[in-house]
Amino acid sequence: QLQLVESGGGLVQPGGSLRLSCAAPGFTLDYYAIGWFRQAPGKEREGVSDISSSGGSTNYADSVKGRFTISRDNAKNTVYLQMNSLKPEDTAIYFCAAAPSPLATLREDEYDYWGQGTQVTVSS
Repeated sequence: QLQLVESGGGLVQPGGSLRLSCAAPGFTLDYYAIGWFRQAPGKEREGVSDISSSGGSTNYADSVKGRFTISRDNAKNTVYLQMNSLKPEDTAIYFCAAAPSPLATLREDEYDYWGQGTQVTVSS
């Protein structure tokens, strides 16, 4: 079964940057839309961004537009989330997810496969 592995989380000061990566050893992600979701303590999980299988279409939550950028390198079988100008409210566990569809919708119910998450903490 498809398993996703996130990496790149950590502790960063407000205004700093991190780049998250999502990979699936043993599988090709070429036919999947890939999304990033996050869950902060005491809050519901929310969609952050996703990208179509070709990389041609993307979606972003209003709270991260202009600060985060999603991209993919299908040759490396990896999807990235570049996070700039980080704020304390970005603190959450970030999950990578794959949808068995080429389309990017940022609808959680479209995503069937999930990684274990990586912690992002933004604190001064």
